Parts: sequence; structure tokens; C-alpha cells
Amino acid sequence: MMDHIHDDDVCPSCWRWDPLATKRRPGDPALDVITTGMVFFDIIFTGLPRLPRPGEELWSAGMGSCPGGIANLATASARLGMRTGLVTGFGDDAYGDWMRSTLAGQEHIDLSASRTFPNFHSATTVSLAFDGDRGMVSHGHPLPEPLLHDVSDLPHSRAAVIDLTGDSSWLDELSRRGTLVFADVGFDETERWDQADLDGLDRCHAFTPNAVEAMAYTRTRSPRDALHQLADLVPLAIVTDGAAGSYAIDQTTNEEVFCPAITVEAIDPTGAGDVFAASCLLGTLAGWSLEQRLRLASLSSSLAVREFGGSLAAPGWGDLSDWWRCAKRRASGGDALAVELQRQYGFMDDIVPKHAVEGVRRAQGTFAVASDAGAHP
Repeated sequence: MMDHIHDDDVCPSCWRWDPLATKRRPGDPALDVITTGMVFFDIIFTGLPRLPRPGEELWSAGMGSCPGGIANLATASARLGMRTGLVTGFGDDAYGDWMRSTLAGQEHIDLSASRTFPNFHSATTVSLAFDGDRGMVSHGHPLPEPLLHDVSDLPHSRAAVIDLTGDSSWLDELSRRGTLVFADVGFDETERWDQADLDGLDRCHAFTPNAVEAMAYTRTRSPRDALHQLADLVPLAIVTDGAAGSYAIDQTTNEEVFCPAITVEAIDPTGAGDVFAASCLLGTLAGWSLEQRLRLASLSSSLAVREFGGSLAAPGWGDLSDWWRCAKRRASGGDALAVELQRQYGFMDDIVPKHAVEGVRRAQGTFAVASDAGAHP
């Protein structure tokens, strides 16, 4: 989304918005954030009343296709203006070609350390969104060989987002470089929740689990109790609890904050956690207060769940600017909820662009060909 103004009224160098421009210094790494993981070709069905019963066919109200998996986090980061690198493996099929073209060409993600493997097909996920949640079916294979033969070849970046249960050599190398590491974990299907999984936190700056994961690993009964235990292990601990909000403690600034979620009608929650994490990372690099970081993350994820399609649901700065202008307009008209939002989000005046910015694409029913042929101005 963006303002409708003539191309000749827009400074080409301003078309893409860089919220970290004032923080950049000579000698900084070329990338702000780098991450790694598996990409999936996602097919999302929305508007289902429930999951189909055995032998039953249900028709969905909507459908979208987009890159998924780690592409959700990478796209969310890039759309927030961070210079983003992704280390992943692509299949050499049509899905892989389309995902690589979309991430590099459309989303401006650096894939220089990624590889395309011959005779290898893309992992695929079918996501069924219903009743505010989703169910997924996936298929894929391990990569035929490591992405990086030597982890020291990893591109330099100011920050990185990693899975604690992933390749530990990444964490060792990033720690050696002094990279700001944001860590996450996936759901433990064994439900053992082995606390040894968290051993790498001593080399991380932040940990961003959801409430289920946080409580399971800390053997606590509330997100807040889990947060306090995790805050003893890492400088920045953030626990997300879906529609209930988020909790965070930043030991470096002596801040503890609870941030309620923004209530919206969710279409597809896929990737909302990735959008939240990317927003917190941006705010950390920008030096914002903990409350501002959580507020932006809550807003960004609320905008994402109103669209379907994980990665391509992530908001850009046009979306954020439009939301803020609309909130202020409603507040000036006396809308009580908008008045409260204007009070909570007053800092947005200082961070949203004052001009039109590059629009972002949404998920489509099938991956388009001709309609994607034109480049953005």
C-alpha cells in the first residue's frame, strides 16, 4: 500500500525507506541481518469453517501462494527496511526458480550465499487456515550437502536470527564476530523440552520464544514467570502470547514491559511470529525503547494476520504509514479507541516516511508470470 502520487513527484533515492539510515557508520557490515533455514513453496487456503473430514471436500474462500519457511522471516526483515541476507537451498524446479526470483528481485534479499541444487525438488507446504488458527501438511527432503562448506564464509552482518537447535557452528562463528544474535526455537515434537537446547543462549543477545515454548522449557505456568527465568539467561528476553500480548525484559536498559496485542480479525496467522521478531530486531538496531519495539512488533504482526500468505503478508512501510495516518484521522474525529492508539503510538511520527514508498506485493492464487514482469520504479 502507498500514497497515490505521480512518479515524477518522488525522489528515486527515497523510494525505498531506510529506517536505520541515521544509525549507519562507515565500516558497518553490508548486511543488517542474516538468517538461514529451509524454504518452502507455500499454498494457503483461507476461510475454511474447519478441517475436512475423511473423504470430504471443502471449498475455501481464498487461496494464495508464496515463499514460506525461513522466507517468512527474511521477507519481514527486508520489508521493514533492513538489509537482509538469507542462506538457504533451492530446488531446480519451477517452484524453486520462482521463489528465488521473488526473494531476490521483488524483496531485495541478498541470496549470494544461497545455492540451487540440481535434480532437487522444492519443499512444499499446504496450509489450511480456519477458526483463527491453521493446520499444515508439508513434504521435503534434507539438502544433499551443506550450504556452506566453511562457516567462516558466512557474509558479515550486524545481527543474525538463528534456531538454537540448528547448526551450532553458526552460533560459534557469529559469537566470534560479535554479531548481535537473536535466537528462537521450534516446537519440540518430542515434548521433552530438554533445557540443554538453551545452552547456546550464553552467546546470544535475545531470545524470542512463544508462550508455549517458554513455559515448557522453564517448567513454569505463566508467560511472565517464564520470562523472568529466561531473563537470567540472555540480555533481551521476549515471550509472545498471541492475542494475549507480549512480555519482555531488556537487561541492558533495565526495562520490563507488557504490550497488549492489537485486536484484529485474523485471516491467516502464518508468519506472524516472524514479523514480530523482525520488528523487535529492527527496533533494537535503531536503539528504540523496549515499549516502542514491542508496540511496533504488535502493530506489524496485526497487519500481517489480516492478509494471507506468510511471507507476502508482511507489512511494508507504506502499510505502517497508512495505518498511522488513518489512526490519527479517526482520533481527530473523536474515536476513543483511536485516541488511545494515538497516545500509545505517538513515536510513529518520528519513524514513518513522509513520502510515498515502494509498494509490497501480496500472495496470489497462483504464482504469476506476466503480471510480475514489470520492475518497481
